[in-house]
Amino acid sequence: MILWATAGVAVLGLLVTLEVVARRRLGAPEPMGQQILEAVFAPKPGPLYGGLALMMVVLTWRQRFLAAGLAVGIDAVLLVARWAVGVEVDDGSFFGSGALWVMLGYAIVAVTRRTGPERVLLLKGVGLGLLLVAGRKTGDTWLLITAKTRPLVLDPYLAAADHALGDPSWLVGRLVRATDPISTHLLGWVYAQLAVAAVVVALYQLRNVAAERRFPRHHLVRTFLVIGLLGPGIYMLFPVVGPVFAYGPGASGTGGVEWAVADLWPDALPSISAPHPVPYDGITPRNCMPSLHTAWSVAIFIHTRQSPRPMRFAGTFWLVATLAATLGFGYHYGTDLIAGVVFALTIEAALRSLDRGWDRAGIQFVAYGTVVFAALLVSYRCLPVEMGERPWVFGPLLLLVTASVIHGYLRLTRLWDPEAAPARRPEPQPELV
Repeated sequence: MILWATAGVAVLGLLVTLEVVARRRLGAPEPMGQQILEAVFAPKPGPLYGGLALMMVVLTWRQRFLAAGLAVGIDAVLLVARWAVGVEVDDGSFFGSGALWVMLGYAIVAVTRRTGPERVLLLKGVGLGLLLVAGRKTGDTWLLITAKTRPLVLDPYLAAADHALGDPSWLVGRLVRATDPISTHLLGWVYAQLAVAAVVVALYQLRNVAAERRFPRHHLVRTFLVIGLLGPGIYMLFPVVGPVFAYGPGASGTGGVEWAVADLWPDALPSISAPHPVPYDGITPRNCMPSLHTAWSVAIFIHTRQSPRPMRFAGTFWLVATLAATLGFGYHYGTDLIAGVVFALTIEAALRSLDRGWDRAGIQFVAYGTVVFAALLVSYRCLPVEMGERPWVFGPLLLLVTASVIHGYLRLTRLWDPEAAPARRPEPQPELV
């Protein structure tokens, strides 16, 4: 309970800070203020119904059908009301307000109609759903902060270091272009629906909460939220926009050739020269280092390992497809992906250590993962030319270091979750005559 309260205070402080910064410093819409307005006005596409689904893990099946029906009914009424007054609604923004109404309603029910453990359980469910919703809004605001406060980007450093890995973004970018439109449609869908995949896995992990009246000690949502909380802070230390922006025409309505170092991606490789920070526009997020899409897909992969075969297959597919999308669309360098893998495994191990109690093995691995992650950032910043000019040395070294973190995580989890020893067959006994 203390952990939940501490997390709640920390999140509340972050939300208040972002509200103030968005209004006074950026002149941008406040994330929570906008979310409150979306209780009536057409919401932007987002995980509102995903948050409702997470909240409903604490409800009985009858209550779930009631909550879902009520949310859809509210959205239908609001849709008719908007149409009646002539409010134009963007595509994909028809529904969502009803889910927010229901979650807020259950928060009121928890405070006024529940007591003791039942109140705590319902508030945890509501908090889980609202955190998913708030994460999307605050994430958008934070990305704008990175663009406004970091006018210089470090893409030339990563482009030079990426030579050590064989410039995978350029290679996969050509493959995706050659297999268009099949590859672009499939990978684009996978990349955009990462949150949906996470909600599906989380719902499976939390399927017994209503029956057991408690949450499991560790689940995917916790890892997802911590990755999303810590990762954006690294953006401020290592601002990077990505190959399609720094070496191409940009994407998603931001960037442009006029801001690019050179218009090369994915047809020609950038030359290795002394890198330096370069200016970029004030709109494109500096959200490449580390690749949080990679980190989140690694978390999905990890949390599907103890699931049925179809979900294990889906987790593997999502990881591979996400890696292909991040590179193939030019959103990330190979160096970003390596950092994302180390980042995710370190956070996952730290959260599990926090739950089960810190032991020597857990402390050692988390410290090792932290040191490796910091060493990657320092090497990308201080040794990019040396890395690019000696790929036969630094390429295998980067892969070896990443493999060592993966191997260490596997050893740690085997230590924590030893497989059940197979039952010994009874020795044949001589028959009595």
